[in-house]
Amino acid sequence: MHELNIVLVEPQIPQNTGNISRTCAVTGAKLHLVRPLGFEVTDKHLKRAGLDYWDKLDIAYYDSLADFFARNPNGNFFYFTTKGRKVHSEQEYPDNCFLVFGREDMGLPEELLHDNPDSCIRIPMRNELRSLNLSNSVAIALYEVLRKWDYPDLSREGKLTKYTW
Repeated sequence: MHELNIVLVEPQIPQNTGNISRTCAVTGAKLHLVRPLGFEVTDKHLKRAGLDYWDKLDIAYYDSLADFFARNPNGNFFYFTTKGRKVHSEQEYPDNCFLVFGREDMGLPEELLHDNPDSCIRIPMRNELRSLNLSNSVAIALYEVLRKWDYPDLSREGKLTKYTW
């Protein structure tokens, strides 16, 4: 069984985190939230975006980025950033990988990126535009990893409710 982790460092917008939590729940990815958060976990916008999937989510909380790294010393970390030099679809992702995303307004700390240049990953986009929405970026990255892993433990077929195929 593969382990896939989504890490949000200091997320600020509850709706983004709610959408990401739902994506993690339906794919089986673990969600890691690094404080400080820009909202309360009980925020109605967070819960509304995650709908009824919140109880199906594997989630961990950390007091800081240092706390996160101390508690996950053996992870394979990939830092998603507009400053990355590697394209997300060209990267190989080993088991127990952590896809790390920064704040909506600031991204990841530049020192972290500088110290890990080979792990900085970019989702291609037009140069003159700032960035993708955080929840969209997470979905793109998460499903790219799952595609490379051949969608382990995920259903590949849907069913009609009134008819049969």
